[in-house]
Amino acid sequence: MGFIIFFSLVFILIGPSLTNAGSWPPSPGFYPSSKFRSMSFNQGFRNLWGPSHQTVNRDALAIWLDRTSGSGFKSVKPFRSGYFGASIKLQPGYTAGVITAFYLSNNEAHPGFHDEVDIEFLGTTFGKPYTLQTNVYIRGSGDGKIIGREMKFHLWFDPTKNFHHYAIMWSPQEIIFLVDDVPIRRYPRKSDATFPLRPMWLYGSIWDASSWATDNGRYKADYRYQPFVGRFTNFKATGCSAYSSPRCHAVTASPGRSGGLSRRQRMAMKWVHSHYMVYNYCRDNKRDHSLTPECWK
Repeated sequence: MGFIIFFSLVFILIGPSLTNAGSWPPSPGFYPSSKFRSMSFNQGFRNLWGPSHQTVNRDALAIWLDRTSGSGFKSVKPFRSGYFGASIKLQPGYTAGVITAFYLSNNEAHPGFHDEVDIEFLGTTFGKPYTLQTNVYIRGSGDGKIIGREMKFHLWFDPTKNFHHYAIMWSPQEIIFLVDDVPIRRYPRKSDATFPLRPMWLYGSIWDASSWATDNGRYKADYRYQPFVGRFTNFKATGCSAYSSPRCHAVTASPGRSGGLSRRQRMAMKWVHSHYMVYNYCRDNKRDHSLTPECWK
């Protein structure tokens, strides 16, 4: 009996901490967002489409989707590397079919043969979490011949309650996706054929992707819940523009100048993968991995 009482007391004392273990990622030990200056929307961006569905209040931007239109914006200059971030707050409730996106692309400069690096929030139904999709397209692999490199995650917080910082760090050696400075994905340059090397602009948008966004298109956008609003602030776009000197040094997301991730950053990313990653294209047996050699080389 004493043995049972002892272990009951131990469970009471440590049970809650064990139950909550894994609810928040370990500290990455380095916070790249703090290294780069924020800018206002008007300093670095312009409306691209849907101007009537976009407002700027001080340094905060709101874009929305309704039956008539969505909206998008674009950086005023292209980059060949850099740190690109924004603090974003998503719409709560029913948002199936709706995508809120923050991404790099050169689709206007290279139509039908473009590169793209995506952070996309896939809308959801009541009581279900958002899915954050990261993706990389190379030289037209998204132009009618889809060779996506998707990795999808749920988040360890509710992205509709507060603003959280989402970022892409793109250098000639790697692409790192970060959420509140926690690296969630590293996409290294293994060959020129599988890595974006041409200058890209920074974009944001909200639009109707009912054909695929939520449960492979099972749930569609329902405009009884319009407008669907995405809010952006704390914009950061720092690095080598397409017009910079060839001597411009690429920024990094880690303490060292050589790039990569520190040990603590790798541990934090591993934690995210084990707790919150819900899809990895390299592990999808239905995919033709001869088209994605970075998965096995």
